[in-house]
Amino acid sequence: MSRMLTSIFMIGSIGYFAFRFRYRIINLMLRSGWMRRLAVGSIMSFPGVKNKMMQTVFGRPTERPSEW
Repeated sequence: MSRMLTSIFMIGSIGYFAFRFRYRIINLMLRSGWMRRLAVGSIMSFPGVKNKMMQTVFGRPTERPSEW
């Protein structure tokens, strides 16, 4: 029983610190060139993300609501 509680506490602690320092962890991981290439390649493999990115970069500008 105490081993299970210890495991739950450790997983919770790791999750808390990973969430708290998530941007530092992401910057540390993406500092490496091959990790950056792997991350971009895996994100761009999703069709919705790839289509939205290509439309934003190469497509027509989207219409903005009038602010006047």
